[in-house]
Amino acid sequence: MEPTVPSPKAKEDAETSPVKESLAPARGLQTGDYLTTAQGLRLPDTDHSLKAGPRGPSLLEDFHLREKITHFDHERIPERVVHARGSGAYGTFTAYGNAASVTKAGFLAEKGLETDVFVRFSTVLGSRGSADTVRDTRGFAVKFYTAEGNFDLVGNNMPVFFIQDAIKFPDIIHAAKWHPDREIPQAQTAHDTFWDFVSLHTEATHHVFWAMSDRAVPRSYRTMEGFGVHTFRLVNAEGETALVKFHWKPVAGVHSLAWEEAQITAGVDPDFHRRDLADSIDAGLFYEFELGIQVMPDSDDETFEGIDLLDPTKIVPEELAPVQPVGKLVLNRNPDNFHAETEQIAFHLGHLVPGIEVTNDPLLQGRLFSYLDTQLSRLGGPNFAQLPINRSQAPVNDNHRDGLHQSVVHRGIVAYLPNSLAGPEGPVPAGPENGGYVHVPKLVHGEKVRANPVSFADHYSQAALFYASLSPIEQDHMVEAFTFELSKCYEQAIRVRMLGVLANVNAELTAKVAAGLGLPVPEGKPPVNVTPSPALAQITDRVWPITGRVVGVIGAPDKQAEKLQKALEAQGVVVRVISPVGGPGVERTFQTARSVEFDAVIVATATTDLQMMVLLQEAYRHAKPIGVWGKGEQTLANAGIDLKAPGILPDPDAKTIAAALGAHRVWDRVPLLKPAASSAGS
Repeated sequence: MEPTVPSPKAKEDAETSPVKESLAPARGLQTGDYLTTAQGLRLPDTDHSLKAGPRGPSLLEDFHLREKITHFDHERIPERVVHARGSGAYGTFTAYGNAASVTKAGFLAEKGLETDVFVRFSTVLGSRGSADTVRDTRGFAVKFYTAEGNFDLVGNNMPVFFIQDAIKFPDIIHAAKWHPDREIPQAQTAHDTFWDFVSLHTEATHHVFWAMSDRAVPRSYRTMEGFGVHTFRLVNAEGETALVKFHWKPVAGVHSLAWEEAQITAGVDPDFHRRDLADSIDAGLFYEFELGIQVMPDSDDETFEGIDLLDPTKIVPEELAPVQPVGKLVLNRNPDNFHAETEQIAFHLGHLVPGIEVTNDPLLQGRLFSYLDTQLSRLGGPNFAQLPINRSQAPVNDNHRDGLHQSVVHRGIVAYLPNSLAGPEGPVPAGPENGGYVHVPKLVHGEKVRANPVSFADHYSQAALFYASLSPIEQDHMVEAFTFELSKCYEQAIRVRMLGVLANVNAELTAKVAAGLGLPVPEGKPPVNVTPSPALAQITDRVWPITGRVVGVIGAPDKQAEKLQKALEAQGVVVRVISPVGGPGVERTFQTARSVEFDAVIVATATTDLQMMVLLQEAYRHAKPIGVWGKGEQTLANAGIDLKAPGILPDPDAKTIAAALGAHRVWDRVPLLKPAASSAGS
């Protein structure tokens, strides 16, 4: 569904709207009846970039695309317009060598080759001072310092995006961020402008479902999957090509916070994810991910099993194209200076190496322009590559000169090619035999149009696939998320319109959300015969590694606690003793401990302390394992917790606790928690 011009009735309704003042134009500006460029040129279309044919690459001559994105990239200084809230770490990527069949990129193709990396995790919408645990898409950006130059894989923790064309990127971010009149709400999508946009631009539906899933509130960056989002073209040493999608698979599994837990954490410890990353590396509990690729034929139509590979709102189910592991990433060193490294790192999708090329995905094409333009704004000029965090480990001789923040003192008079003056010291172009980056020849043709290919028009089938693939618990959480978010919208028309979108995905989901909003259930045309993709579900029977998990022991330290601590720490688990007051061996007091920092709790003393009662009740509601030693039974009784409930572990040892942590939550307890809105996350 394409956005429409507001009707006279809609304009009339705005006169009594709770957000009327937000919609009022600035005096003397933005008063025309038609959309124009900044120079007043009227525009017929702002949803499609100018392409060489519906499937062709975007054209540099598209002045509207460049003006719109350039203005957007320069809106705020100095923090990033998006992904402002982030944290990062250094690490090492080791290639398995099996990717040599599809790419000549050395850091992927050479078995055992170690490549230095810097990874930056981030939220999308919030400012630098916002909380880590908000419901949001997360950035997962990796800079590989390869021997052939820097390669940046700039992705997210969700495999699809809201829009299909980069020209809409300023629009979706303007809609998703705070309302500009009050600059609230911060770092969240539960407001009118976001839901107005996505209900009008139904290409966003698939990503909205991911954003309303448990994926939007990860337990930590350690338990967060990453995706390259776009389809890339790989080229091997023989010149053969394949189309691929990149995946980061966390060794610890994909786990999330409970929604109530995420909200509490945002207040108790807004640096929750940042702290976990830094503390884990300091403790030697390194984050680990495997890089995998889905490999598809580089066919003329660039589709696979009926899926358009140039559409960034679509996935390729892993059952159709398995993810093949090609290397392992270990994050093992914290930055020395947050500003100099984490803040000043500059990612760009155009930082490529031989063997990896981009495709004509219209979102990717626009990002190729936008990221470079953003760095020029944020880092003051064209010499940001000279900052230590951005420097290539490969030799550089670029003939660039001068500019703001130039730190190289160039000598000589020659900075051009060809020349007869520099002699043997001057740089010369490198052919493919010397590692030069040579594009695979591809025929480009088509009429000059602002349009999408017909295959981009399917906005619902993959959202239906995603929902059908989730476990019942995860589906319940999605219902709760849609209900919560839409209930925060003032405009009833937006809620009704969004229910109409949901009705084209899944009737049962729509009925439950409509009931929560007190609205009629609309009719739709949801896809039929949807085949689930089990790889998309987080809650499975699999037991995961427990490195980095945290167990709290309520009670003064004793030999039993010390024994447990030693046994669990050998498996990478952090054990913290919680006592009424501080002292030797005590890491948290009743005053400072909160449930959200623990993945499991053991009660080893009798107490009626109110804060401990709240801690235990929250841990119980969030389906966390709760162990009981001795007098701890009385404490659980005081908290109103049934000793026979699932996940209440009498006299647990390290083996019992480790098994419970490996399942992430006590899923058998979740049905007992209904109709509580705070049932556990995945």
